[in-house]
Amino acid sequence: MKSPLLSLPGAVPGEGVDEGVAAHYGDLFREQRALAEGTGFVDLSHRGVIAVTGDDRLSWLHLLLTQHVSELPAGEATEALILSANGHIEHALYLVDDGTTVWAHIEPGTQEALLAYLESMKFFYRVEVTDRTADIAVVHLPAGSIAEVPEGVVVRETAYGRDLFLPREDLESYAAKTGPAVGLLAYEALRVEQHRPRLGFETDHRTIPHELGWIGTAVHLQKGCYRGQETVARVQNLGKPPRRLVFLHLDGSEVHLPPAGTDIRVAADGPDGRKIGFVTTSVRHHELGPVALALVKRNVPLDAPLVAGETAAAQEVVVEP
Repeated sequence: MKSPLLSLPGAVPGEGVDEGVAAHYGDLFREQRALAEGTGFVDLSHRGVIAVTGDDRLSWLHLLLTQHVSELPAGEATEALILSANGHIEHALYLVDDGTTVWAHIEPGTQEALLAYLESMKFFYRVEVTDRTADIAVVHLPAGSIAEVPEGVVVRETAYGRDLFLPREDLESYAAKTGPAVGLLAYEALRVEQHRPRLGFETDHRTIPHELGWIGTAVHLQKGCYRGQETVARVQNLGKPPRRLVFLHLDGSEVHLPPAGTDIRVAADGPDGRKIGFVTTSVRHHELGPVALALVKRNVPLDAPLVAGETAAAQEVVVEP
């Protein structure tokens, strides 16, 4: 989905899966400060949106998701994962139930695969699953925002702000009233600062929830009956995840940020040392400077200085080893 807000002055399109919305509107740090101060809005209209209706929607989703949702109160936000049979992360859903419908926004371009899986699991349950991406746009308001929410719009509210499920036809008029528009790079910078993983960025084909700190926020340990639950229970009770998420403070003298996928090594091992991890997301933060999230091997010493490509990096623990 290509956002009509790309026509706003200064808009520069994002890249990759985020190309449908603006990366920034000409002033990255000003936009970051606006978000941090609780002003502005972020266009997330490229994200997929699915809706689940029917009397069995919560009990049915409870059987499929890692989160406990069978008694999810109307208006209460949560997040959940869908795992493979081996416990690897396949989908991440950001949910809210409005009393009649469960709304979820998901990563751009993942809705087709997700809907195919959900449709295959309907069986005799009284549920309907629909792709609403074409007519519903996600808009993010930061924590502390006093921006008006149009009547009838479903809101998913968390400690980080409010996600609005806005009719796509109202996106331009809402942007005109709410402003200023804030690009996705600013949103991503705050996400990295908050150590929040993102599917397809902090995950690869073998990522399990423990590695990213998704236990508790997206995985409920007191429920079972979902695909991949055996791996979650085994790692929780008997083992440790092979990798862990870290927050990196990068050398600010470097002109370029190490891109996603950049190899990480222990600095003391030199340029020919073995690879112990990789950068997942790197950003320029308005206060912290260049920072990143990365996955490293569990046994990397917590105080070991690291090198991301050729950039010196100091690690901050996100997931305990």
